[in-house]
Amino acid sequence: MTLSVRGITQSFEHRTVLDGVDLEVQPGTITGLLGPNGAGKTTLMRIVFGVLDPLGGEVRWNGRPVTDADRRRWGYMPQERGLYREMRVHDHLVWIARLYGIDRREAGDRADDLLGRLGLADRARDAICDLSGGMSQRVQLAVAMVHTPELLVLDEPFAGLDPTAVEFLSDVIRDHVARGGHLVFSSHQLDLVEHLCESIVLIDRGRVVLRGTLRELRAASTDRFLRVDADVADDWVAGAGVTRLDRSARGTRLLLPPGADAATVLDDVRRHTSVSDFGVEAPTLSELFLAATGRDVAETDAETAT
Repeated sequence: MTLSVRGITQSFEHRTVLDGVDLEVQPGTITGLLGPNGAGKTTLMRIVFGVLDPLGGEVRWNGRPVTDADRRRWGYMPQERGLYREMRVHDHLVWIARLYGIDRREAGDRADDLLGRLGLADRARDAICDLSGGMSQRVQLAVAMVHTPELLVLDEPFAGLDPTAVEFLSDVIRDHVARGGHLVFSSHQLDLVEHLCESIVLIDRGRVVLRGTLRELRAASTDRFLRVDADVADDWVAGAGVTRLDRSARGTRLLLPPGADAATVLDDVRRHTSVSDFGVEAPTLSELFLAATGRDVAETDAETAT
């Protein structure tokens, strides 16, 4: 079964939010719907689940128009969390499972299984309001998974999580896909999630600007970067034609000119300082976005905020 979204358009108050967006989600793969805040990702998710009707385009499941019955077999973790905070964790999961028509005993077994997999078994009797933000987020994911959905859609699942929680949630996502499920998640944290995506659809201002696997997108780029754990001065590499140097606490990342030999540039740096760690890297997702749109993610987020 495949989720196919074709030519979706949507506008609000004469402002185009989605402009002919396509998305395809294959079973057993992790598909990332990525882009800055305000790109149209959440609107597309709401259309997929029938919350909004598009002005144009269609959503298909297994080669036919999607139905309400299909959507009841999907799971959705919205960006705006929707838990009843006074309920106990286990009771909340059982209640949601019962809404899907699952009998009480099976609902309890599923709740126990999910809480164990999500590291929440010891919090089953706690009220949700007594959990941390990260723990609450795990409960929200369990709510989306309690009916064993064929398709799992996560909208900004990593928002507000610390690195440990991000890695934990990433493992849960991989496990769902390893079981043969469909999974698509949306995020504006491009570089945070690039290691997780097998297929990427990157949108900006409601349009698809990049599509494919991360390997394909990087291979299509001519940009290559030399990373060194040193603070490099501009004049050290000016002779090699290097004009872009991104400095951080980890060192310097230099954009190599077309045809430049990375070893030669590295030798130029070593004439001035010691280097103990270095590497040649392909562009990050944020850099691919910049190349595709001519602007960066921070600039786009600032436009959205205003």
